[in-house]
Amino acid sequence: MTIQVQVKLFLHLRKNRNQTVEVTDGATAGDLVGLLGIRPEEVGVLSINDRQAALDQPLKDGDVVSIIPPIGGG
Repeated sequence: MTIQVQVKLFLHLRKNRNQTVEVTDGATAGDLVGLLGIRPEEVGVLSINDRQAALDQPLKDGDVVSIIPPIGGG
């Protein structure tokens, strides 16, 4: 069985910035990141439904996942 999640990508990750992605039921945010071809170290901030999340958080149908890469500077 599959579920659909909405993905919002920011900064240099924003190729296909807003997209709907189908993942298997029980998939985690980390599984989604891998499916999108993003390395875990490229994830600075991850949120699900506007709440900070971890890569091991399970996804639910209809979730909105935002991924922002680390921001450096000085």
